[in-house]
Amino acid sequence: MSGSPSSLANRILVGLVVGIAAGCATLAVGQFSPGALAFMRDVSTNVLDPIGQVFLRMLFFVVIPLVFASLALGVVQLGRLDRLGPLAGRTFALFVLNMAIGVALGLVMMNVLRPGDHLDPAAKARLLQEFGGAAQKHIATGAAAPPMNLATLVEMFMPKNLFGAVVGHTNTVIGDVLPLILFAILVGAAGTQLGDERRRKLQELLELVSELMTGIVHFALRLAPYAVPAMIYSVIVKIGLDILLALGVFVLGCVGVLLLHLFGTMSLWLKFWTRHTPVRFFRDIRAVLITAFSTSSSNATLPAALDCAKETLGLKPSVAGFVLPLGTTMNMSGTALYEGCVVLFVAQVFGVDLSLAQQVTLLILAVLSAVAVAGIPGGSLPLIAGLLATFGIPPEGIGIVLGADRILDMTRTMTNVGSDLVTATVVDARTAGPASSPMVAR
Repeated sequence: MSGSPSSLANRILVGLVVGIAAGCATLAVGQFSPGALAFMRDVSTNVLDPIGQVFLRMLFFVVIPLVFASLALGVVQLGRLDRLGPLAGRTFALFVLNMAIGVALGLVMMNVLRPGDHLDPAAKARLLQEFGGAAQKHIATGAAAPPMNLATLVEMFMPKNLFGAVVGHTNTVIGDVLPLILFAILVGAAGTQLGDERRRKLQELLELVSELMTGIVHFALRLAPYAVPAMIYSVIVKIGLDILLALGVFVLGCVGVLLLHLFGTMSLWLKFWTRHTPVRFFRDIRAVLITAFSTSSSNATLPAALDCAKETLGLKPSVAGFVLPLGTTMNMSGTALYEGCVVLFVAQVFGVDLSLAQQVTLLILAVLSAVAVAGIPGGSLPLIAGLLATFGIPPEGIGIVLGADRILDMTRTMTNVGSDLVTATVVDARTAGPASSPMVAR
């Protein structure tokens, strides 16, 4: 997969530009020939929308098995929970804190900028009419939803019929992915208590399911260069240019808050929890950040990150060798931040108002689902679709942001990798033992 992901991403970007240009040209022609615009809207509904739906439905297919297998596998891979020492406990606590802060910053940004509000009410009404059966149902039933209390939380996370809640569609405001996530975590935790041989077999089974679902995502992504221009063209000719303004504000807001988390939050961690000065630290790791940004792959950046941690930052080999590989799959602060922003943006676009309690739930789910993201380009798409459906937001709305995902993917990968290195540095500073290099003091 050395050159393929980059080539695919470039073709998706080209498709986005083609779709936008064609949509703008059609709107311009429509100013002089309303009949031509009406005809192209019909073409979009009957030809282009189905093309986009083939792509989206392939992603929707894998949501349930991918969430279950990935989360359960992530827990099983930890090994015997009762054997995890202080190093592991400190590492996992920092992972969760890092991702939670990232999502919180993203949600605050989305509530302040509100990029989805750049659509006028008429455009939102057309979107609801086109895609928003689920959103209209959500709005209609939101006022009648039960109050958020302990009994409601138990019902949301632990329904009487797990299979019915996951496969069917309940009428609760927050729906069916919640019990699936809890069940997957419980299965993984129970799996850690098995004997070594049986735990290995369970891990192999979960890895197989995860790889199969990832393969289907690969199939879907092959359609993306054709589905993205079809979807963005359809949205533009039906809704107008307001959608581009909203998307532009969303992208700039996401990039800004990703950089704020990396260079702001992580600088505070360095200042208060280590002896490293933030300016020198980020100068020392700049080559790793550039690699992460250019490759959009945490896995591809791992060798450079390990070398930098040991040789340049002077971290203990035992700490770097434990925290960084684990962080590559679990410490996804940029991904979690992005997932929360996408859900809130699409909710704003469709006029779905998420309450404070729902946004807190979104924060928790974004952290958990980021751990389950497959390590491939576009791996977060099925999880985001599942989150959208959970909050009664049309999952098709993911097509609005898909074309701009390449730019955001580069930035969030850099945030993921930089946060891994900062976390390893904090853990190293709090772990007794000799440093591997005298350069540890800054």
